[in-house]
Amino acid sequence: MKKPIRKTARVRPSRPDSEDEVLPEYDFSAGRRNPYAGRLASDTVMVVLEPDVARAFPDSTAVNDALRALAKIAKRAPAKPRSKRRTA
Repeated sequence: MKKPIRKTARVRPSRPDSEDEVLPEYDFSAGRRNPYAGRLASDTVMVVLEPDVARAFPDSTAVNDALRALAKIAKRAPAKPRSKRRTA
C-alpha cells in the first residue's frame, strides 16, 4: 500500500514575466558592498562548526592546533593489517 503524497509546498501565484525581477518596493539606494570581504584571503577555507565544537575551540588558532595534532597522529599510525586467521 503506497503512502499518500502530501502537498507541503505552496505554489506562488504566477506573475507576468518582466525584465526587472526586483520589485519597486525594495530600496537598495543606501546599500553598500560587504565591508568584511577584503579580510578573507584567497586561500582561506570557511568551515561552520557546530555549537558544541565551537565552545571547545575558542578561536581559529585552537582549531588549527588541534587539526595539526590530529594530522600528525594520523600520519604516524598506519592502519593495522587485518588478520589472515579466521576466528570462530
